[in-house]
Amino acid sequence: MGKKVGKIVLKVLAILGVTVALLLCLVLGICYVLIHGPSEAAKNQFVCALNESSAMGFVARIYLSEAEVNAILNNTGIIEVEDGTVSDPDLINIGDTEDENGETEETEDIELVEITGTTYRGYMLIIKDPTRVYLGTVPTFYEGSGMTVQEMAEADGAIAGINGGEFFDAGSYSYSALPEGIVIKDGELIFGSAGTTCNVTGLTEDGVLVIGKMTGQEALDMGLKYALHTKYTTGPFLIIDNEVQVVPDTSVYGGGKNPRTAIGQRADGAILLLVVDGRQANSIGATFEELAYIMKEYGAVNASAMDGGTSTQMYYEGAVVNSPYSPTGPRRCPTCWLVSAE
Repeated sequence: MGKKVGKIVLKVLAILGVTVALLLCLVLGICYVLIHGPSEAAKNQFVCALNESSAMGFVARIYLSEAEVNAILNNTGIIEVEDGTVSDPDLINIGDTEDENGETEETEDIELVEITGTTYRGYMLIIKDPTRVYLGTVPTFYEGSGMTVQEMAEADGAIAGINGGEFFDAGSYSYSALPEGIVIKDGELIFGSAGTTCNVTGLTEDGVLVIGKMTGQEALDMGLKYALHTKYTTGPFLIIDNEVQVVPDTSVYGGGKNPRTAIGQRADGAILLLVVDGRQANSIGATFEELAYIMKEYGAVNASAMDGGTSTQMYYEGAVVNSPYSPTGPRRCPTCWLVSAE
């Protein structure tokens, strides 16, 4: 009896092993076709999409050399802005809600809009009063685990929020409570060096969104009450002073199709918080080009992408409204943009 059971177990294991091997061969075959197929744009977009995933970035390097991967990334990434590039705060006139006929528009204080495209689905939160938006953080930055947006929102009594800046992620391990670059909260630099130059996204006391490449001290001197950093390769500026940012190869536009998060502001001051789901059957994801033009469609004067991928999440009125790409639920983060309840 024992031998029979042993044979059955071995047979089942053998079948499972063969099945896994066949599936692996199938996946690798599909990857080969995408990378070495006739479509250069498809190859570039696929390589960019893989590279943005810390766990899957190695796959492209199975088929291409490091030099070839870097050439694709350099040609398809959004061009980094020059030091000192900063959006113009004077383009924002908070509270100006008159339409083209000079009549005042009546809008809800907070509006949740479903976003759909050819390959993506997501949500846009429109917050009429920009002073309700502020930076949420974990209690302590350290080499450990952070908090989900919902946890940070509930701890702070906020009604809504999206994930914020990047954190230390080495691929094989990460510290989701340890941000990168700088973090400014309540007008004080609470993480990073004042002399470090970063791609900064921040809000002034009056609720004006400012984006640009500056040092922590320059951000403080500009009066930023809240600010964080995202690398231009993974969380680039999307729109600066009404101008959508460009890249050498517009067929890919700075990345493949992935889950995305972004923050922007209209000319009347309303803050736009956007999440796009990705890596799912009903929502493959969006490129940075698509993200920028969604923001443009909703009137953004300035906009920048936040950390995306498994970090992408939106919390509103007691629940996560999007579908984060993570088998264990929304990923933990060190920072987030929150919306006060009043």
